[in-house]
Amino acid sequence: MFAPGEGPLPDPAGAHHERRIRSFQPRRSRVTYGQAEAMLKRWPDWGLDIDGKRVLDLGEMFDGLPVVLEIGFGMGEATAQMAAADPGTGILAVDVHTPGQGNLLGLADRNGLTNVRVANGDAIILLREMLATDSLDGCRVYFPDPWPKARHHKRRLIQPEFLSLLATRLKPGGVLHCATDWESYAEQMLEVLSAHPDFENTRADGGFSPRPDFRPVTRFEGQGLDKGHVVHDLLFRRK
Repeated sequence: MFAPGEGPLPDPAGAHHERRIRSFQPRRSRVTYGQAEAMLKRWPDWGLDIDGKRVLDLGEMFDGLPVVLEIGFGMGEATAQMAAADPGTGILAVDVHTPGQGNLLGLADRNGLTNVRVANGDAIILLREMLATDSLDGCRVYFPDPWPKARHHKRRLIQPEFLSLLATRLKPGGVLHCATDWESYAEQMLEVLSAHPDFENTRADGGFSPRPDFRPVTRFEGQGLDKGHVVHDLLFRRK
């Protein structure tokens, strides 16, 4: 789709066939002209492929700003809103959906959001091989794939193994913020996070949190609300 260096690679780390939990489910969608133009214009400066070949210098990438990792951003509207509302925080936004990558880069370009970077590939590889210890100030996982069938629950992202890896990259006091409209996944998230030794609930009662003002209603959230789903937020602090 894009020439080398002009856009994201289809499988930057060559990891699609690894037998492990991944942070994404591949999707195919058509890229619009505007999204492609944004890619060509901004990918060389604001995009990166998760190839597992280097450790990123987030201080240099974000000019010393505190950095939050966002895993899965859809079409990027909520990410752009949060970046605009908090220009003092860098957002490293990860997804594999090319139209969403182009859309977010376009939003960032049109609105002068220099605190956004778009990463293409698997967030697990990014965390494991490309981010230094204690390099993140926070992590956001909004409406991850719920894998609703019981036999697929092991594919869900929020698992003890993932949390142990994330804890090594979050600074002490850094917050993991999750949101989902799947009741069973919300309960699993709460159970797994509450049991993990490296995280503590920011809620004194140990339950779910109200939606913080800084988190906009996302596209997926709106779809869930239209279906009568209840949205649960969880905010857990790295000890």
